[in-house]
This record gives sequence, structure tokens and C-alpha cells, in this order.
Amino acid sequence: MTEGGSKPYPEVGSPDFPAIERRVLARWKAEGTFEQSVRARPPERDWVFYDGPPFANGLPHHGHLLTGYVKDVVPRYQTMRGNRV
Repeated sequence: MTEGGSKPYPEVGSPDFPAIERRVLARWKAEGTFEQSVRARPPERDWVFYDGPPFANGLPHHGHLLTGYVKDVVPRYQTMRGNRV
């Protein structure tokens, strides 16, 4: 703490995440953000990711976490490389 008992950063209340998400989604929709991101990637750079059925080998368990994050990371990586996923 600094002299006089003041804090170096102002206190901020808890963020309202659902409200923030609604504002972001509304802006993306108004600006056509998703459509622009798709148009920015040429069709000849298509990259297809086939996602199988969830939990095809039984009830969900901690082993499914690996495939869950891979199914998220790999398409994001391909998108960042300029492919149309």
C-alpha cells in the first residue's frame, strides 16, 4: 500500500459476464464480424475437421478432457494459419 492508506489500484465491482457477453455478441452481429472472418479466408484453403459422436466409448470421464480440448485447439490453430475451417 502507498502512504495515506490508499490502494495502488481502484477497486472494481464484480463484472457482469452475461451482460458483457450480450454486448459483445450484439456488436459482432451488427458488424458482421463472423461473416467477415470467413470471407477473409479463401475457399481454396478449406480445412475440414470431422468431429465424432461425444462419448462414443462410454460415459464421460476425465479421459475425455484430452479429446475435448484437442477438438477446440486444432481448428483454432488452423484458423489462425489462414485456413477456412
